[in-house]
Amino acid sequence: MTELVIRGLGSEGPGDIVGAFVNEGGVDPDAIGEIEVDGSEAVVEVGDGAERVIDHLDGGRIGRSEVELAVLDERTRAVREYVEEYSGLVERERQAEIERHEREIRTLSAREREEAGRAITRLSGREEGESLAGYEMKFTRSHSGEPLPETSISVGDLVMLSKQDPTRDDNPTGTVTQVTNYSVTVAFDQRPPGFLSGTGLRMDLYANDITFQRMLDALESLPTAEGALADLRDVIVGLEEPDDLAPVDREVDDSLNQSQQMAVRRALATDDLHLIHGPPGTGKTTTAIEAIRQSVERGDSVLATAPSNTAVDNLVERLHEKGVDVVRVGNPARVTPALRDRTLDSLLEDSETYQRSRDCREEAFELLDQQEYLTAPSGRWRRGLSDERIRELADQGRGSRGVPPERIEEMASWLDLQAEADELFERADELENQAIEEILDAAEVVCATNSTAGSDVLADRRFDTLVIDEATQATEPSCLIPIVRSRRVIMAGDHRQLPPTVQSERAAREGLSETLFERLADQYDCRSVLRTQYRMHERIMGFSSERFYDGQIRADESVAEHTLPDLDTEVSPEYEPIVDPAAPLVYVDTQGDAPERQRADSTSRENPGEASLVADLVAAYVETGIDPAEIAVISPYDDQTDLIEDELDARLSATADLEVDTVDGFQGREKEVVLVSLVRSNDRGSVGFLDEPRRFNVALTRARRKAIVVGDSETVTAAPVYEDFPEYVRDRGRVVPTQ
Repeated sequence: MTELVIRGLGSEGPGDIVGAFVNEGGVDPDAIGEIEVDGSEAVVEVGDGAERVIDHLDGGRIGRSEVELAVLDERTRAVREYVEEYSGLVERERQAEIERHEREIRTLSAREREEAGRAITRLSGREEGESLAGYEMKFTRSHSGEPLPETSISVGDLVMLSKQDPTRDDNPTGTVTQVTNYSVTVAFDQRPPGFLSGTGLRMDLYANDITFQRMLDALESLPTAEGALADLRDVIVGLEEPDDLAPVDREVDDSLNQSQQMAVRRALATDDLHLIHGPPGTGKTTTAIEAIRQSVERGDSVLATAPSNTAVDNLVERLHEKGVDVVRVGNPARVTPALRDRTLDSLLEDSETYQRSRDCREEAFELLDQQEYLTAPSGRWRRGLSDERIRELADQGRGSRGVPPERIEEMASWLDLQAEADELFERADELENQAIEEILDAAEVVCATNSTAGSDVLADRRFDTLVIDEATQATEPSCLIPIVRSRRVIMAGDHRQLPPTVQSERAAREGLSETLFERLADQYDCRSVLRTQYRMHERIMGFSSERFYDGQIRADESVAEHTLPDLDTEVSPEYEPIVDPAAPLVYVDTQGDAPERQRADSTSRENPGEASLVADLVAAYVETGIDPAEIAVISPYDDQTDLIEDELDARLSATADLEVDTVDGFQGREKEVVLVSLVRSNDRGSVGFLDEPRRFNVALTRARRKAIVVGDSETVTAAPVYEDFPEYVRDRGRVVPTQ
């Protein structure tokens, strides 16, 4: 038996496939074996006549579908299995995201959801008619003339509409098709219920569905990939190894150190894929920026992405500082205000072509305004008359079916205005698209989030080089969105720090939490490792270097021994050994002195004793003159950060510049002084997710000159990553017991 894979099926089932094979392919029905249909794809076992089937049906039709046929060889099978596996993981994560929103809708008030940007209240609905997207309705606060609140709801998102009870199972859901400052338009698959045409409505974000769809679209494009993308796909799937090319001989920014320069040269040499592994403080993004700049200089079209808007803004800012002509694609509301002038939307405002587009659109709206004084061809005036018949009757000055001639004439005028406006809207769209293409063509680098790289704006573009920064913060399907638009890929990240957050525990277990960067780094020798860090005192750095990076990371001489300035104010003798500038790394051992607890309505943990101690230490630093903006307090647990904020509010008059966050939330950041509260303290040796070693790697490496770790050594050393830490601090820093 030969296995054939058929792509491009519609709703056809096995019967349609067999019929087509027999009738059009000339295959004996007995020669057709098992058929597996999965969505728009099927695998068919065919005996004698497989070649004949391909000759007759390749590019032909099965049922009502245009199809493609291919022999399911080992390569095709491997790609197909990869696509199936990750498509399933994406679907699980999508469902988990929906369930997360459902839980939040049940537990948070409407006001809290709205403040978080995930709901809009006090809406009125109006039917907009049927379109290709479905039954559309526009929701506004029109009665009060208010603009909508700032929201995360955007085009492509799945939203739920409700009147009084957002937890009802029968509340309708739809897809957002347009968002303005004053309205949100939603398309529904079926005619929406009548109550949506009323007032007092609530709209809840149900899932950022467009991102999941873009992941699935990227996956579905892999089986039919050709050329450079097919080569990239085969490396990603594991069918081929990346090309091992000699580093290019090219002048690189001499302010970069040796390992950074080598990483740039090796990245520029790749024909398919290269990884830049940047441990904390080693200048990973700096190196990626130089790789981008060098790619531009040699004439490449470049796409630069990252998983978050903040990380993309960082790329845009640093490229702009280097004199690179960069365009930021994405929602301007999610871009740092200082960088708005580099956004596509801002650049469009300065485009003459775009101004012509706006003029066309304004003229079209003026024509539509004139329709208000005419009879619209709808309802009781339409009476089954076609547009052409209305025009014919108007030319003849006649009425019809009880509709007087003057009404017929008004309806004909209404139709003429609509036709003229439609032409203007079409011309406006053409000019707008032309303006966008002109700006993108002129740009040296296009920057976007991974998800936005899959937007319609970039749909027809292919880039010579893609650089993904913070690649270890993105799931594999997320990285595929920009990858399928590229010929070669450079990824920068550190798989020894925390992976992306995955909502679905099952999807995480089955592989979604392992990033593409991590998998390729473990599978191939295709990475450059940066070895000199510019952030931490060498004693703060040392534990992570030994524990996570085989002792290969070195502190640059500019930071190796830097400490806090001597404190001018006396510190309480109780805290002086901890606050002492001469001790850059301190472990405060709370063993037996600060038990943890759990709130009745929470799955998190908190430790009042540690929270009070940390707040005292922060207050001591502020009293000595350390700028609060240079201090951060982090903890693995949300409840502990809340408790610490309360303690700080009680001690300090101004805490606005002082950052308190979870370890996960502070990844990628740094401060001069960082205090870490580990929280866990119990007689069971239970450590929860402290057992994730990468979380402690992130926590410890946020500090530049002073790191203070507070925790119960008897409890936390039950996790292997902490087992050697107290001993390391005794040798290289200072351990201070609280008892």
